[in-house]
Amino acid sequence: MNGRAALTNDTAPTRPSRQISVILRGNESHMQAAQAPAPEADNAAKARPGEGHPFTDIQKELDAMVGLDNVKSLMYEIYALLQVSRLRAEAGLAGGAHVYHMVFRGNPGTGKTTIARIVAKLFQRMGVLHKGHLIEVERADLVGEYIGHTAQKTRDLVKKAIGGVLFVDEAYSLARGGEKDFGKEAIDTLVKAMEDFKNQFVLILAGYPEEIENFLMTNPGLPSRFPIQIDFPDYTVDELILIAELMVKERDYTLLPQALFKLRQHLTSEKNESFFAFSNARYVRNSIEKAIRHHAVRLLNQYANGSPGKHELMALRPEDLKWDT
Repeated sequence: MNGRAALTNDTAPTRPSRQISVILRGNESHMQAAQAPAPEADNAAKARPGEGHPFTDIQKELDAMVGLDNVKSLMYEIYALLQVSRLRAEAGLAGGAHVYHMVFRGNPGTGKTTIARIVAKLFQRMGVLHKGHLIEVERADLVGEYIGHTAQKTRDLVKKAIGGVLFVDEAYSLARGGEKDFGKEAIDTLVKAMEDFKNQFVLILAGYPEEIENFLMTNPGLPSRFPIQIDFPDYTVDELILIAELMVKERDYTLLPQALFKLRQHLTSEKNESFFAFSNARYVRNSIEKAIRHHAVRLLNQYANGSPGKHELMALRPEDLKWDT
């Protein structure tokens, strides 16, 4: 996802605020982030390292993203834990092994894959994973066509992910076929791999909130194996507009005020009336790319016997924004 910028208020006051619910589940204790940013999180942000620290570049990437305040705080918490664990080891203090397998719950286009890449990079920088690469898979990559095929495909992908992150998108689809479906074999193989290759890779399961929650309930041992669970709510309209402005800026385009107004109206309607999960920043990206194509056709037709100026080459007008073709 390419959406980035700062958090703003939504135009619809009845919508929930753009906060991320982060649940850290340990062996005995539970901690759930409040809806408003905690003072501790603010203090942690102020205390973040300066230039030269392993977290610096990652912090810049996170700060450039729209919203995700609690996710950003969680990334720093993980960095702080790893840094202090290293200092404790150097001081001869006891250290326990931490499990970093995660669950990302959210609709499409809410930043799950982007954060997964940042997680992989953070763990590589801190020495938890020696490669820090991301292997992104879905059901078709894991599930085979005959008995035994699924286990082999899944094991092969786990081996490719050693030293990095295995990101399973729409993970709940593995449990859709029932007891006789090969998807269950993939789940069992992943669970076994988490034990066989403990601390050698990080498994992240991602998908729609309700479906991923139901999926975790299909295997009593699954929830406890994922101590970090993060909710990615839909973006507000204001955030989507910020994302759109950044996307066009990256491409050296501009959205004229009338085009911004049209886009805002459309996004508000689309979010309210969508029968299926709204694809958030992905929807905005597709809208912008389509507008750029329409802009190109308009300029070629308008300047058949001449050349448009720099302003026209950059300006996306309301007529360039179309969603019916």
